[in-house]
Amino acid sequence: MTPAGKRVVMVAAVADNGVIGADGDIPWRIPEDFQHFKRTTLGHTLVMGRATYDSIGLPLPGRVTIVLTRDPSWSADGVLVAPSLAEGLALADGLEGDVAIAGGALVYAEAMPVADEQVLTHVHLTPDGDTFYPELDPHAWVEQRRDTFPDRDVVWLVRT
Repeated sequence: MTPAGKRVVMVAAVADNGVIGADGDIPWRIPEDFQHFKRTTLGHTLVMGRATYDSIGLPLPGRVTIVLTRDPSWSADGVLVAPSLAEGLALADGLEGDVAIAGGALVYAEAMPVADEQVLTHVHLTPDGDTFYPELDPHAWVEQRRDTFPDRDVVWLVRT
């Protein structure tokens, strides 16, 4: 299921209470984390669900975007569309860079078993939210690196 010769990297910002979204948006604004997301994903292929794409509203420059949707009539200029994660990963096989999984919760949960790495920003907040990052199996992941900031930690995890 994973593209040959590519890493599948889940990239997310997660609050202390597991929240990643509220009402279709991110419940915090940390400009440095948006820059971190850009640096981490630039030159790679982004795979995201339709609702995540709709919250962004446009393809992000310097990255190919694959939007997952079960709606066969959905389209958007500048993006590729796939009906499932498996088909999205197959589509990414011929594209540049690695594969960065960019949300939402259902896409993260489905990608967890095939992901090679995770780059998680642990945001030191406990906002209300309706979208949560899937639970990690502590036996499946090991911390490779951690950068600590006053409002967040950025953690790189690799599969054991």
